[in-house]
Amino acid sequence: MAVFEQLLAIARNTFFESIRQPVLLVVLIVSTILVVLSNPFSAYTLQDDQRMYVDIGLSTIFMGGAILSAFVASNVLTREIDNRTVLTVVSKPVSRPIFVIGKYLGVAAAQLLVMIFLALVFMMVEIHGVQQTVTTPYHLPVITLGFGAMILAVAGGIWCNFFYGYVFSSTFITIGTPLLIIAYGLCLLLGADFTPVPISEQFEGNLWIAVAVLFLGEMVLTAIALAASTRLGQVLTLVTTIGFFILGLLSDWLIARRIARLDEISAALLKAGGEIGLDIQSQYWALKSAYAIVPNFQVFWLADAITQDASIPLGYLAWTIPYGLTLVLVALAVAVMLFQRREVG
Repeated sequence: MAVFEQLLAIARNTFFESIRQPVLLVVLIVSTILVVLSNPFSAYTLQDDQRMYVDIGLSTIFMGGAILSAFVASNVLTREIDNRTVLTVVSKPVSRPIFVIGKYLGVAAAQLLVMIFLALVFMMVEIHGVQQTVTTPYHLPVITLGFGAMILAVAGGIWCNFFYGYVFSSTFITIGTPLLIIAYGLCLLLGADFTPVPISEQFEGNLWIAVAVLFLGEMVLTAIALAASTRLGQVLTLVTTIGFFILGLLSDWLIARRIARLDEISAALLKAGGEIGLDIQSQYWALKSAYAIVPNFQVFWLADAITQDASIPLGYLAWTIPYGLTLVLVALAVAVMLFQRREVG
């Protein structure tokens, strides 16, 4: 029972430490502004503007979460190692694996709070819809309740910071998220002119599934960042994390495409009665190994299915979710092994 108490204490402290970081507030505000601006920017397409908004909005959330993963996950461990405050924890009867896992859970909880905040903003703007013509009515509940929730969150953060000394970033997000949940729930029940509508008319279940799968991808990236921060400084950790993210997005194009080409060459050689050369076999297995090692972040991107009005099959989720969880466990195992022999004194 003491192990779970230690794990919970480290995760709780890391969570509050993470949401107090100024970079979290900066990324949150910038991502929120970009999600809102994605609505008018999508109005300049010659096709379905709403589909363009979904694509841009989900991309903004994904990129914002990736940047936040790199910064927050690298800060919580690298800073403690550099300042040697980690000694106060590992010198007590707290094992290093518990320390690493607790740090990850705390960062993951902070990431979840940010993703919920951005997802609610995204969903409310999606309810509003893109103004495809000047005669398209504004969705007044979204504008009124959405901006009202933001103003109250800012006012609450300023009030608590000035009178009670609370950190503005953590106060803003902890007040703003529940207010956005209430605002979003009311917007689902109200039409553009405040008339009641069925909740099924404006609720998009597939979009929530897409956001949830994106969050799983962010958790993989957070685990990678934490593993890198056990041995690298903050700058190198950021470079490594962003590098894995970009490589994971391009793995299908860089690796899988070449594997498919080698399969075609091998099939043609066998059909002609020839033999597959050693160089082809070595390239094939090297590429297969690289494709298995490099996390494929493209599998967490479901915007294409959403924009094409295709349903997300349960079989795909049944494969994607275990794949993401496996990547998280592998990255955490690497983080524990790297931190086990790390000099912190």
